[in-house]
Amino acid sequence: MPDDARPGLRVTTTLVVPEAELSWRFSRSSGPGGQGVNTTDSRVELSWDVARSAVLTESQRARVLDRLGRRVVDGVVTVAASEHREQRRNRDAARTRLAALVADAVAPPGPPRRATRPTRGSVERRIGAKKRRTEVKRLRRPPQD
Repeated sequence: MPDDARPGLRVTTTLVVPEAELSWRFSRSSGPGGQGVNTTDSRVELSWDVARSAVLTESQRARVLDRLGRRVVDGVVTVAASEHREQRRNRDAARTRLAALVADAVAPPGPPRRATRPTRGSVERRIGAKKRRTEVKRLRRPPQD
């Protein structure tokens, strides 16, 4: 299906980013392509303005901005793809990469960890390993007269 006919970028079953919110940039790739690498704009950058998106709820927006951290510049997340020789395949790779990135960021946090004490066996194994390591290092030292 051509990119123009797609309804949008499906991130989860309930979240679909409309094509109008996605922006594409194309440039020459440094990757594979033979002689055509100098003439074909096969590298793809796909950007999505998370801060101004109409499809995210406020909690989703806050979660995405928090979890993606440094990947978001001025509210825009960008992914690049240049591993294929063809622009079309790089477009598909960028769409897949952005969908996976946003899906991980939008997912609700897991249950909080319940703090537990280490078992007696795990403590003994840890102490035994430390003693073995100490002995190995002691044998590497020059002899003391």
